[in-house]
Amino acid sequence: MSRSYTPRHAARPSTVGSTGTGAARTGAGAPDGSTDSAGPADAANPDSATAGGPIDERRAWRALWALLAGFFMILVDSTIVSVATPALMAELGADVNQVVWVTSAYLLAYAVPLLITGRLGDRFGQRTMYLTGLAVFTLASLACGLTHTIEWLIVARVVQGLGAAVMTPQTMALITRLFPPARRGTAMALWGATAGVATLVGPIAGGLLLDSLGWEWIFFVNVPVGLVGLALAWRLLPVLPTSRMRLDWLGVALSGLGLFLLVFGIQEGNTYEWGTIAGPISVWGLIVTGLLVLAAFVGWQHVNRTAPLVPLGLFADRNFAVANASIVVVGFTVTAMPFALMIFAQEARGYTPTQAALLTAPTAVMSIVLARWVGGLVNRLHPRLLATGGFVGWSISLFWLSRVMTTDSPVWALLLPMFLLGTANSFVWGPLSTSATANLPRDKAGAGAGVYNTTRQIGSVIGSAVVATVMGSRIAAHLPGASGAVAEGRTGSGSVPPAVTGALADAMSETILVPATVIGVATLLTLCLARPRHQLAVAAEVPGAAETAGAVDTPDAGPTTPAAGDPTNRPERHHA
Repeated sequence: MSRSYTPRHAARPSTVGSTGTGAARTGAGAPDGSTDSAGPADAANPDSATAGGPIDERRAWRALWALLAGFFMILVDSTIVSVATPALMAELGADVNQVVWVTSAYLLAYAVPLLITGRLGDRFGQRTMYLTGLAVFTLASLACGLTHTIEWLIVARVVQGLGAAVMTPQTMALITRLFPPARRGTAMALWGATAGVATLVGPIAGGLLLDSLGWEWIFFVNVPVGLVGLALAWRLLPVLPTSRMRLDWLGVALSGLGLFLLVFGIQEGNTYEWGTIAGPISVWGLIVTGLLVLAAFVGWQHVNRTAPLVPLGLFADRNFAVANASIVVVGFTVTAMPFALMIFAQEARGYTPTQAALLTAPTAVMSIVLARWVGGLVNRLHPRLLATGGFVGWSISLFWLSRVMTTDSPVWALLLPMFLLGTANSFVWGPLSTSATANLPRDKAGAGAGVYNTTRQIGSVIGSAVVATVMGSRIAAHLPGASGAVAEGRTGSGSVPPAVTGALADAMSETILVPATVIGVATLLTLCLARPRHQLAVAAEVPGAAETAGAVDTPDAGPTTPAAGDPTNRPERHHA
């Protein structure tokens, strides 16, 4: 018999996904100008969360698996191009900066709308927005494979990124709404493991497809997967109540413009040598202007008390703020590391794309093997212990990898640090995503998910820009008199002269030191995590639970005043 996610202390059954009070359900306005409404789709859809009472555990997990299928696909696309870098250079006549832009354009289009699309999920329904984004992403994948110029490939990747931006916040928001805090850790750990595995499987899948079918198939493969994902999502995702909020159009404009200027300036800094782009427009001018526009956006959100795009009260919760700062570093690292590793493996070591990608196989395997176990730990242990240990292990693994990235090191020496990387990776994604959402009220799930995914993508964009700059500078330092393919960054499989492979290996190993250092220093952030409220509640009810879970903190009060009619989010007493 399936268990329902109705808390035993509830005064009445709670509909999973409920976000408002009884007054709100009758049309009374919430403080932010929004009201909760199931909408006409709920009455007509037998799978609606409002149609048959609470969603039981089995249905919630089926919905989660449907979400993860699409989420996995879009994250694979964030890294799959890294292994195709030499092939795209050779077949499309592109240089390294143009090919990096194939990934950067995707990340830019992915990052900029996330704040908006997260809020649109609250307004129009996470299910509707997820299906829309998945359809756009699937069609854009087809367009990517059909292009024959680097310029049109970049355009298609922009559309792909927009589809991904519509989808991603809905996955995290639906998990927040479908699972109560006491069970959310396992679900979020699986979500985080999916994110971690996807970023590592991307190069492996890309290598296999490149060696067997050609670069076009790293995009064509998304079409059947996307169609299956659409069918699963249509059947398994519930329709949850929506908030009839007014959209903050000024906030939409300010956030979109500010993020675009900032991200574009960072991405294109290396291309224009951090100087003038055209006329009075410069790289630093774009970056500074973007920061000023974002400052204006924050000021507007503070003044706008009726329907802010990003409720600033979310950041009053310590864990939400720390998790967002930490995920920037994670995004930076998972984007920066594969570029250098793949160029080292294919150019300095002479590996095929598949052989190069298989270097990351131990990392993916360890992430998969440990996902369920770590998910259980996330529900019980202090997130500070898990995330800090993961960050430290991740940093050590990259420093170790840098030391063994030589032209004559044995393969097993390259694989050992990848095993450690996979183990450490497993302890990062789940604890951070759970910490970000554990204390959030369900009616702010979309806003919180939008902010969290935006910060992660900004980290990815910065990582992409920084790694291009560092790789170029290290190649120039080790090969000052080089000419031709290497000097121009126009490498392709087998095009690097044997005489310079050692210098190229040194350049790439030094590049790996950048993400290793960044994620090591970021360990200081995870030390600030506090225990989430549901763990404090368990510690209060079960003697000895506090000692089992680690040191007890009293988290910040944060923005988590629950809706009066939602017993799953009622206030918990804080126990120091």
